[in-house]
Amino acid sequence: MGLLYLGTPLTWDEAKKYAEHVRFHGITQFLNTWDRLKDRHGDELLWGDEIEYMVISFDEAQKNAKLSLRQTEILAKLSTIVNDICADCPAEVSVPTFHPEYGRYMLESTPGSPYTGSIPDLLAVEGNMRYRRALARQHLKPNEVPITFTSFPRLGVQGQFTEPYHDPSDAVSSHSLFLPEEITNPHARFPTLTANIRRRRGSKVAINLPLFIDSQTPRPFIDASIPWSRSLYPEDLASEDAKNGAALPDHIYLDAMGFGMGCCCLQLTFQACNVSDARRMYDGLIPLGPILLALTAASPAYRGLLADVDCRWNVIAGSVDDRTEEERGLKPLKNDRFKIPKSRYDSVDLYISNDWTNRPEYNDNYLPYDENIYNRLRKHGLDDLLSKHMAHLFIRDPLVVFSETIDQDDSSSTDHFENIQSTNWQTLRFKPPPPNSSIGWRVEFRSMEVQITDFENAAFAVFIVLISRAILIFNLNFYIPISKVDENMQRAQRRDAARSGKFYFRKDVYALRRSGASSVASSSGYNSPAEGAPVKKEKKLRNCFPPLPLPENGVLHTSPVEEEYEEITMDEIINGKGDSFPGLLRLVYDYLETLDVDQEASATIEKYLDLIRCRANVNVVLDVNRIYYQGIIPEETRTKAD
Repeated sequence: MGLLYLGTPLTWDEAKKYAEHVRFHGITQFLNTWDRLKDRHGDELLWGDEIEYMVISFDEAQKNAKLSLRQTEILAKLSTIVNDICADCPAEVSVPTFHPEYGRYMLESTPGSPYTGSIPDLLAVEGNMRYRRALARQHLKPNEVPITFTSFPRLGVQGQFTEPYHDPSDAVSSHSLFLPEEITNPHARFPTLTANIRRRRGSKVAINLPLFIDSQTPRPFIDASIPWSRSLYPEDLASEDAKNGAALPDHIYLDAMGFGMGCCCLQLTFQACNVSDARRMYDGLIPLGPILLALTAASPAYRGLLADVDCRWNVIAGSVDDRTEEERGLKPLKNDRFKIPKSRYDSVDLYISNDWTNRPEYNDNYLPYDENIYNRLRKHGLDDLLSKHMAHLFIRDPLVVFSETIDQDDSSSTDHFENIQSTNWQTLRFKPPPPNSSIGWRVEFRSMEVQITDFENAAFAVFIVLISRAILIFNLNFYIPISKVDENMQRAQRRDAARSGKFYFRKDVYALRRSGASSVASSSGYNSPAEGAPVKKEKKLRNCFPPLPLPENGVLHTSPVEEEYEEITMDEIINGKGDSFPGLLRLVYDYLETLDVDQEASATIEKYLDLIRCRANVNVVLDVNRIYYQGIIPEETRTKAD
């Protein structure tokens, strides 16, 4: 959740004075990193996961489940023992680390050290996740449990949904009608971030999720739980307040950053061999962002009401949408520089690889970018796409500026760069090496919703690391227009999208127009059985690959972009579409054929891949009744038809 300084955060009126200063020095810091490390090559595969938990307090007497606001106390306990628990760690598990998150009821955990490309490390993921959860559980109260919920269904309901109770009327940062100030991590960064988003935007955030409508739902549905007559804060009386149109009929109205940044997710970060491979992997995973969002969909309820969507994405996008009315296109540009199509939390806007497979037509969305920054980067020697990527990220203002960190040594710090970079929350993040570190160029995959069990989370983590290797070793081409990726992101959030929806996906994923992955492998250094030579078996997941070669006939593209993709089902994307498309799982299995994996390891990996197969084929639909009967959603908000 970004940079946690100990210092004095500036209010928005003060912070905005330093916006250009932060942007200029942030780009300087990036260019210093670029000059030092643009030619870095040969880094091995190192990767890791981030899992977020909600600490739930169960009240057995009242049959109630509440969010425990003891994050600070829990993390303090964990930090005091983290150096003393090495003896208790299983041999294959390093000491995990725990971090604060936006919500005061949240914990974030990561492995104590990165996984490598070894097969044992691949198989250790689930055990590591189990160990982290068990360790956290040991330092909770007997009635508290760390649960990997994407969104807490009762967040913001009337009555008590936190332990202890706090009144929403004290929400001095968000001015929310529903969430108290105490829901937010007390570190100065978080309430400042909340308040500065509201102040920069000029109003509270406003999120309206379509309500799940059944035969018993009154129409129009007007939410009686909204405190329509409150008049504590200026927004309560403003034109965008709930009673004046911000809360739509037949929708679930949310009005604070906490509804989005209080959600949990599963994120993965991979170190690439070099900057070119990082850009190639980044582009290859972009079209998979919406697919994995739909496959992991796990958040159908908000403020005690069932939504007609199954995912968190638009909730978070709306919860940190700091764009002004001019930037949102509601008023002509006068005081602001750009009309910005998306929130700073949204899907990726630009493919950035320089491979010939990245046709200019794929970047078909309007892309606002800072021309001065773009020209500066180009003059420094950066190519067009990477310059546009950075100049696009840097149209944003820094939201939190600490007075103590305004002046920095740009040769040794990247804090100004990270101030902007880390508050562009997209489906993927291209990450330069940090200063004074052995870490290389990285890619972060960010779209997935966290799953209830460690087995499920491990399955998706293993699947993504394997498909990332398949992309690189088989020279896979998943490119579709970025506008279609955006449309897939919206489709992915619809109720039951993985089972009943269709998604745009590329027809021919073999960049070199081969007929099968075994022959594609030969272009990456392998010999196929068809050529009469045994397949070379690797002991580890490889991380360095030859550059993508040009087609043998020299013809790069033979058909219009519009003919390269089609609408297909999730089952077809994952499990294949006859002879025309192998499916992502087939590509993973082909990659596994290049590895020296024993029978026991293969059986474990097969269990993970079987979960992916079943999610796409049969779709394990969210069983909301389980949530009902566990007392998560209060009885009075359940619909009769269910």
